[in-house]
Amino acid sequence: MIQIENLQNLPKLYDTEDTPEDEKILQIKFYDINSNWQWYLVEYNPNEKIAFGYVIGHEKEWGYFSLQELDEIPTIIQDDAFQPIMFKDL
Repeated sequence: MIQIENLQNLPKLYDTEDTPEDEKILQIKFYDINSNWQWYLVEYNPNEKIAFGYVIGHEKEWGYFSLQELDEIPTIIQDDAFQPIMFKDL
């Protein structure tokens, strides 16, 4: 389950668009316990529950994803041990 209080202080969508890719901060991590898929949040729009970040799945790519949709999948959980890191350190 997504912990909403952790999302309140995330940069808003497009706040980091001028930040070089390697310097973007991966703030929160979600992963699917039944696969190797991982989602790293960088920016968030609380009104639309849309996030921008880095996704590792079939491909590794930057993109937008719905936290509401992630929250509806019971095998996707938040990594509570994850500490924010720069993308270049992933």
